[in-house]
Amino acid sequence: MYEPLSHETSRSERATHYELTLQRIDALLEGEDDWVSAMATVACELHHSFAYFHWTGFYRHLSHEVLAVGPYQGAHACLRIPFSRGVCGAAARTQETQLVADVHAFEDHIACSSTTLSELVVPIVVRDRVLAVLDVDSDLPAVFHDTDKRYLERLAAGLAERYAHARIPKPPAAIEVLATSPEPKTQKEE
Repeated sequence: MYEPLSHETSRSERATHYELTLQRIDALLEGEDDWVSAMATVACELHHSFAYFHWTGFYRHLSHEVLAVGPYQGAHACLRIPFSRGVCGAAARTQETQLVADVHAFEDHIACSSTTLSELVVPIVVRDRVLAVLDVDSDLPAVFHDTDKRYLERLAAGLAERYAHARIPKPPAAIEVLATSPEPKTQKEE
């Protein structure tokens, strides 16, 4: 059995621990084609591998620009997060990883837990659309760094490739119609 990694380790020790954790995750997901089962497995394995991960889980892209809590480990979570709010929303909206040393300094941070001090959110993007975001929170300040970011981005890319068949919400039909409708004629053109 392995011990959860403390935040008080060197970057090389952290990298080695991530390598082993990603190997375990890859082995656990071998042959698994259900996206929800995969998210649950990943959240559990990550959460119990790193002592400084106090909330670990996924927010699924549920509908147009709305994330809904998916499988996770830790205390209760926000149930829905719009793309326009918070660290998870920013990751979904920009399709870029958000590494936040101090969540209280992040504009429009959503305090799902009052104890969270730092956060790392990685989007999982399939065919230029967000499938989900992987969210890791810590009650420790500035605990995440480039090693965490690099390995969680690698994990997210692997999940995107492996679960590219998973359902990704499409924009509402009304928005698609508006985006493809010709410009309305002015009175002069009529």
